[in-house]
Amino acid sequence: MMRVRLLLLWIACLAASLVAALWMLCAIIAGSPRAWRIALGYDQLGNATLGGDEDETISCRCWRYKDEPYYAVWVKRINWLFDDPDHCRDAFADEAAKRKRR
Repeated sequence: MMRVRLLLLWIACLAASLVAALWMLCAIIAGSPRAWRIALGYDQLGNATLGGDEDETISCRCWRYKDEPYYAVWVKRINWLFDDPDHCRDAFADEAAKRKRR
């Protein structure tokens, strides 16, 4: 019975992902800041999928482990992608500030 429930939950997650992707596209076209918030949600989902904290972005995680060679490479790639040499460091600082407010 648990597998059936998990399968139904998986189907609901797929539907939610489709709606989010379409909504993000509409937000990009409209120039809405909601597109960035949806992208952030996907980023956190990706981090959770890769075994990280569901409330943390991949950028933040990479900065936290920046002294490990694997993550150091990803810090450089992500910073390049965002055309910001401090993107990962800033993501880590933003996450630390959010956790302090909680």
